[in-house]
Amino acid sequence: MKLYDFIVNQINGESFDLNQLKGKKVMVVNTASECGLTPQYEKLEALFKETSNDDFMIIGFPSNDFGAQEPGSNDEVAAFCQNNYGVTFPMMSKIAVKGNDQDPLYKWLIEESKKQGGAKEVEWNFHKFLIDENGDFVKDVHPKTLPNASEITEWING
Repeated sequence: MKLYDFIVNQINGESFDLNQLKGKKVMVVNTASECGLTPQYEKLEALFKETSNDDFMIIGFPSNDFGAQEPGSNDEVAAFCQNNYGVTFPMMSKIAVKGNDQDPLYKWLIEESKKQGGAKEVEWNFHKFLIDENGDFVKDVHPKTLPNASEITEWING
């Protein structure tokens, strides 16, 4: 499987075929509005604006799986992201990133991570997963690692 095999829902409810990201490096990140790591939205948005959208994309997936830190509706999450951080990268509908209801995309991400000796589950909000321009999993990046960390920017620009 590849990233391109999945269709997800945008935060406005419209479907989003990840196949349209062919040829781009992609960061998939689960987000939350009431987390100590929430300020990472600012660095995610800066990274998104600093990179060529022809070559790199960030996709955010709000999730309420950790400490009930994303309690709002999709509309509330979208308003929060826009009003507080001016988020312009694509935000998807709230999903489960772990547990019995884990979204199929996140099942794939975790399976790929485990194959490479990475995370065995999504560890917390803002856990990052890097996908290459061919739709293949590259690696996961710890939630506390900032989006502009050298291991991420060097991968984007490499």
